Amino acid sequence: MNFTEAKHRIEQLKAILLENSRLYYVENAPTMSDYEYDQLMHELEALEQQFPEYATADSPTRHVGSDLEEERQGGFAKVPHKYPMLSLSNTYSIQEIEAFAERAEKSLSTSFTYSCELKFDGTAICLTYRNGRLASALTRGDGVVGDDVTENALRIANIPHRLKGSGYPEEFEIRGEILMPYESFDKLNHEREVNEEPLFANPRNAASGSLKLMDPEEVGRRGLFCTLYHIPGGQVDYPTHDAALSAAAGWGLPVSPDRRICHDIREIEAYIAHWDSARKDLPYATDGIVIKINEMAYQQQLGYTAKSPRWAVAYKFKAEQACTPILSIDYQVGRTGAVTPVANLEPVLLSGTMVKRATLVNEDQIRSLDIHEGDWVYVEKGGEIIPKITAVEPSKRRPGAVRPVFPSVCPDCGTPLEKPEGEARWFCPNTSGCPTQMKGKILHFLSRKAMNVLAGEATVEQLYNKQWVRTPADLYSLTEYQLLQLEGWKERSARRLLQSLADSRNVPFERVLFALGIRYVGETTAREVARHFGSIDALKNASREELLSVADVGEVIADSVFAYFRNDDNLQEISRLQAAGLQFSTDGGQGRLSHALDGKTIVISGNFSISRDAMKALIEAHGGKNSSSVSGKTSYLLAGSKPGPEKVKKATELAVEIIDEAALREMIGDSSASLGMTGSSPLGMADAEPTLF
Repeated sequence: MNFTEAKHRIEQLKAILLENSRLYYVENAPTMSDYEYDQLMHELEALEQQFPEYATADSPTRHVGSDLEEERQGGFAKVPHKYPMLSLSNTYSIQEIEAFAERAEKSLSTSFTYSCELKFDGTAICLTYRNGRLASALTRGDGVVGDDVTENALRIANIPHRLKGSGYPEEFEIRGEILMPYESFDKLNHEREVNEEPLFANPRNAASGSLKLMDPEEVGRRGLFCTLYHIPGGQVDYPTHDAALSAAAGWGLPVSPDRRICHDIREIEAYIAHWDSARKDLPYATDGIVIKINEMAYQQQLGYTAKSPRWAVAYKFKAEQACTPILSIDYQVGRTGAVTPVANLEPVLLSGTMVKRATLVNEDQIRSLDIHEGDWVYVEKGGEIIPKITAVEPSKRRPGAVRPVFPSVCPDCGTPLEKPEGEARWFCPNTSGCPTQMKGKILHFLSRKAMNVLAGEATVEQLYNKQWVRTPADLYSLTEYQLLQLEGWKERSARRLLQSLADSRNVPFERVLFALGIRYVGETTAREVARHFGSIDALKNASREELLSVADVGEVIADSVFAYFRNDDNLQEISRLQAAGLQFSTDGGQGRLSHALDGKTIVISGNFSISRDAMKALIEAHGGKNSSSVSGKTSYLLAGSKPGPEKVKKATELAVEIIDEAALREMIGDSSASLGMTGSSPLGMADAEPTLF
């Protein structure tokens, strides 16, 4: 390779790696595997060593990836790390682990041990404890500055708010990973699939995305947990890394129990071999082994490069792969009309489970993989969960095999498919007559985050087959007499459904808007749009330019919303839902009770006479805005019993007025009695158990 070719390839690699780092850390939507990314990084490192004149300070070989959110109002505060959060050098080669051990032995010229630990496939976290209490939680960020996610970390069940025992420093940091177990991941992706939201590719992306949610209560529902593995900077006086972690475990911190002290490369290789198999039985994702010099003094002696410690290295497992034939390809229709090809495979055991199906995403992927009917394909599990076809084995292709023909008409209703400009997917435009779309929309409407009605897929199928329900508005005309005619239904189940439908009339406008199932309008976007326009009438009459002025609304969403309200069937459905008594404004019915808190931003902390969700709803019902963290823009800190000390401290420092529940009720006219506070929230949402922060 000459100098010109080297310069071009280095610039090309830097661009690819920087973009994929952004997709991995910020968007949580990587487009290449860890192995592919690491191989490109190693290629860049080799080229920069061979051609040092083209190695620049901004190269990804000299910086860790960054998960920092863009600066935005209401976003996470940026806080400097006391000690830089570096990344680890990694390899897929046992020979390179042997070379690491040889370098350490040569540099130290004395006996030492290794601490071998599981490499968790999550998102990095740095916890600071002050006087035994959790004071802050920061993401890795760019290694120098992290996002402050303390409020979210407080909702993760196994992160202690207060340490136990004694002997811990007055202030110290401890680092680890936030993980999402497979069970929580499956549940989350199922919910997203029902709502036709993009699925997380693996638990790591799901954990990272969940930790960055702006709603701490939702973070608490995601089933995350934490494991810790490093106390940086000599903050504790222990001779070894292992002893420091054992002490941390004694303070109640969730330290990984599966580490092992190894004395030579043979023991390291045995540990790697054991976990390459045993990891498949763990309830969470791991992607390798971390080998660290155990003695603290020797860690300090070996030091750091600009990007990683010289006293640690990561060995990464290769993704488990299997080769199996495609038996057939189905084309599935979703509630928005998107048609997705799914390969039916000859069952094959992969990462401990039988894989029978794998999505092919869209027509373009079928073409890029050059898939033919009956091909043998390589299947991997992304994050050891989602089956993914990665390549075709051409040597096993049958003579005369033909490429599959993507359908030109909807496989459910026969309507000619359309491919909107800029879209990679084909859609069935028969939104009001395609059975799969119709049932999918009803299911979405009934879902927990939408109208929260006690009915599922089996009920929708029964009601649809009886021709009683074709659109969500039909649900509100159902009678007990009709429901008792359904197979397996008794009086109790019929009355529960009808009561649940009646309760849904109190669901606030933002969730009703989400329930309508407008393409690309997720839960967060629906909330922003509802609060911006205030009513369905204002939204119906909004221009495209007015829609674009809403936070989180870009051109694709604006076009989708604008088109939705130009469809006569949609307008008729909304009229029927309005007639059924649903909330279509933020200040109508029980949606808005007064303007007493207009313009006020309130942070809540502690326990109240009602659940925290109900308290937030009460604030919004009187015009207030909830915020998760205290800042100079906070109007009041609403403190219940046992409020978070850090919030109280910050409010005092910023001269933010601290009020109690009685003061808030006085501001709003103490309407708790009329709201029925003893049983349910002011907006008809069931109260949750009170939390302590």
